[in-house]
Amino acid sequence: MKKRFMLLLSCAVALTMVNAGMVLAATKIKFAHVYETSEPYHIRAVEAAEVLKQRTDGRYEMEVFPASSLGKEADINQGLSLGTVDIIITGNLFAGRSYGPLAIAGSPYMFRDLDHWRKYTESDLFKELSEGYTKATGNHIVAHTYYGQRHTTSNKPINVCSDMENLKIRVPNAPLYMMFPKACGANPTPIAFAEVYLALQQGVVDAQENPLPTIKAKKFYEVQKYINLTGHISDSLLTIIGGPFWNKLSDEDRVIFIEVMKDAAQKASDDIVAQEKSLAEWFEAQGVIVNKVDVTSFREATMKLHNGPDATWTQDVYDRLQAIQ
Repeated sequence: MKKRFMLLLSCAVALTMVNAGMVLAATKIKFAHVYETSEPYHIRAVEAAEVLKQRTDGRYEMEVFPASSLGKEADINQGLSLGTVDIIITGNLFAGRSYGPLAIAGSPYMFRDLDHWRKYTESDLFKELSEGYTKATGNHIVAHTYYGQRHTTSNKPINVCSDMENLKIRVPNAPLYMMFPKACGANPTPIAFAEVYLALQQGVVDAQENPLPTIKAKKFYEVQKYINLTGHISDSLLTIIGGPFWNKLSDEDRVIFIEVMKDAAQKASDDIVAQEKSLAEWFEAQGVIVNKVDVTSFREATMKLHNGPDATWTQDVYDRLQAIQ
């Protein structure tokens, strides 16, 4: 009788422990991006993972996968809808493949300055474009991070638009990144982000374009002599939660996720702004020539293409963005 009682007691304890484990088991979340672990996007995402865990009492555990470890940028965008990744940070032009008007924010010389970009991210226009993206994909844009002004690196000085003629320049694999090189007669060459350093080193391409913090993080300055301050795109990244994961969240948890992701995006944006202010001097200390160019010829040539055949937005969307003050 005593043995039977002890057996029943053991079973009850074991069942209680199993049930407790089921209750306490955290939902695992995959957050993917293509940037280095040293960059603010990754650092702030890792911080966000800890905040998210705390705010949900351990119900969610988010693992951040950097440096294309879960696939190239096009892959992780596709993975959102498939449910193979839950959250990503990605460029406007990659998200714009699924909803064209959204790509306007990643196009060259579309913004007058950083303030213009900030006001766009807070505008009714951006809200409408985000809603259009959600209708097209089922995914949800929850935050906007400043990526920095994109500049052109090369092994020769580039002072005016015509200096880029026939230059073989690496661009991300999204069509609208080709607008600026095309405007100046260059040959845009899409290459995956993780492969750019080697392509520059081996002479597969002559040049590339990225913001100063990225040029430092990816060490492109080691294989390029000049950083030409063309400032052709005031670029940004979108934090997007995939539809399959979003649909599982309660309204309360959705609010938490949005707040945590927005806070991380704001901190990363502030980090990039601070880095941009000091990096030109840092590059010069490394022996790189930082070429301060007059962007007039670049801007004038590119703006002629804004509403041409490559545009994925309407004239109304373009006019509304330009009218933001």
